[in-house]
Amino acid sequence: MKIEIWSDIMCPFCYIGKRRLESALESFEYKDHVKIEWKSFLLNPDMKTDPEKSTLEYLSETKGWSLEQTQQITNQVVEMAEGEGLTYRMENTVVANAKNAHRLLQLSKTVEKGDAMKERLLRAYFTEGKNIDDLSTLISLAEEVGIDKERAQACLESNEFAAKVDQDISESRQIGVRGVPFFVLDRKFGISGAQPVEVFRDTLNKAWEDYVKENPILQMNSSEGSSCDINGNC
Repeated sequence: MKIEIWSDIMCPFCYIGKRRLESALESFEYKDHVKIEWKSFLLNPDMKTDPEKSTLEYLSETKGWSLEQTQQITNQVVEMAEGEGLTYRMENTVVANAKNAHRLLQLSKTVEKGDAMKERLLRAYFTEGKNIDDLSTLISLAEEVGIDKERAQACLESNEFAAKVDQDISESRQIGVRGVPFFVLDRKFGISGAQPVEVFRDTLNKAWEDYVKENPILQMNSSEGSSCDINGNC
């Protein structure tokens, strides 16, 4: 069963949503039969990278909020993240265009490192205050998750996977994604936003029931009290 997730690296709710899905999967009996694919989405594709400016300052300027208002609003998000075991240091986050980071994410998917790369990018941005548009930083992060340094550098110093990022964004519009995170289970069930863990659990169970109905060999062996993998090996 496949779960596709459209999200941005600079979206605080995307990291929270990732943790809540992971929490739901921990107690999901068939979690070993679930494949996750991270899809690219850019909340602000025209954002200009400015390492001298924090996200708090950027939000204050673009939203017309005072810095005090901005701090109060982001504190609520920080508390929500803490509830999922995440540490957000919003005052240290760097205003950065995320497209290069998404290109790196697309590369990582080709070598089965998509989830590890997504996790590393989110932590780098929200917890460590790293500039996710800096090529040397991105190459270093890629190395940490086991991607060849020269391969990552070649990708980032070119325009490789830019079309794939754009394709993901175009696809999101076609299926009606209006905000992120957005989770699509087997192209039949959708979850919009960082919903409570219970919502993820319920949707996982519904999607699995539907998946089993469409795979008779799974349904047959389930009714007999035995178990099979998704390839029909019992």
